[in-house]
Amino acid sequence: KSGKVLASGSGDKTIRLWDAASGVCLRTFAGHTGAVYSVAFAPNGKYLASGSEDMTVRLWDSASGVCMRIIEGHLGEVYSVAFSTDGNLLASGGWGKTERLWDTSS
Repeated sequence: KSGKVLASGSGDKTIRLWDAASGVCLRTFAGHTGAVYSVAFAPNGKYLASGSEDMTVRLWDSASGVCMRIIEGHLGEVYSVAFSTDGNLLASGGWGKTERLWDTSS
């Protein structure tokens, strides 16, 4: 997010936003029921996606930390998430060499 904020996923099932300059934790997002393996900011910085051991992809409001959407469709752990350059699509990759493409505009 503009190089000022970093996001990390954790084995404790949370996502944290960090101030890149100071290293201070700005916010913690909770909701996954398994380790969080991947996080990605939308190009506009307003949203954050996460992929987890709990087989879900979640979309978060990066300012408030509110989970806006839980996406199910993987049959195993979700290891990677990435937004398209316009932010309207989200790709996720997971266990069993599965890939999914999600419409985030709705």
